[in-house]
Amino acid sequence: MTSDFWSPVRLSLEVASVSSVIVVILGVICGSVMAKAAFKGKAIVETIFLLPLVLPPTVVGFLLIVLFGRNSPVGQLIEWIFKQPVMFTWWAAVIAAVVVSFPLMYQSAKAGFEAIDQDIENAARVDGANEYKIFLFISIPLALKSIISGAILSFARALGEFGATLMFAGNLPGQTQTTSTAIYIAIDSGNMGMAWLWVTSMIVISFFMLICVRLVKP
Repeated sequence: MTSDFWSPVRLSLEVASVSSVIVVILGVICGSVMAKAAFKGKAIVETIFLLPLVLPPTVVGFLLIVLFGRNSPVGQLIEWIFKQPVMFTWWAAVIAAVVVSFPLMYQSAKAGFEAIDQDIENAARVDGANEYKIFLFISIPLALKSIISGAILSFARALGEFGATLMFAGNLPGQTQTTSTAIYIAIDSGNMGMAWLWVTSMIVISFFMLICVRLVKP
C-alpha cells in the first residue's frame, strides 16, 4: 500500500519539478521580451500564450496529440530521433504540464518586468553595461519576487494537471500515472481510502505552495 501511494505522488513531484524548470526559463524570457516589446500583433501573441488558461484540458490534450502524435511531422521526427513516440511516456506528462502552467509563469514574470523603473536600467546602460548584464544583474533581481511567485504557482498548477495529461500521457502505473489520474482511477474503482490519502496529500502540498506565494508576494 505504501508503494502504491507514493508512486503517483513521487511521479507528480518529478513531473512538476522538471516542467517548472522549463516553464521558468521560457516564462522569464518571454515575459521580459513582451514587457518591453511594441509590435503589431502583440495582443494576438499574448492571447496565444494565455490560451491554455481558458481552454478545456481535453482540448489541450487533443491539440498535443495532434501536434506530437505519430502522424504529425513533429511526432515522427521525435520518434526517428529517440526511436519511440513521445505519447504515453513520462515526457508527455512533462509537456502537458509545461503547456498548462506556462501562462501563470508568463503573467507573473511579465508583471514583474513591467514594474521595473526604466531609469535604473538606463543608468546601467550609461555606465557601460551591455543588455545581457542589465538583464542578468538588474532586471531579474528587481523582478525576482514576481518570478518566484510565478514559479510556485506554475509548480502547483503542474502538480494538479489532469485532463491533458490523461489524454496525452495516459495512466500507466509507475510511468505516467500522476496523483490526479490516480485519484480518478481510485474513485472509479471504489477505493475511497486511497483516494482520500492522495486528495489529502495534494491539499497539503497546494496549501503550502499558496502560503509560499503569499510570503514572497511583491
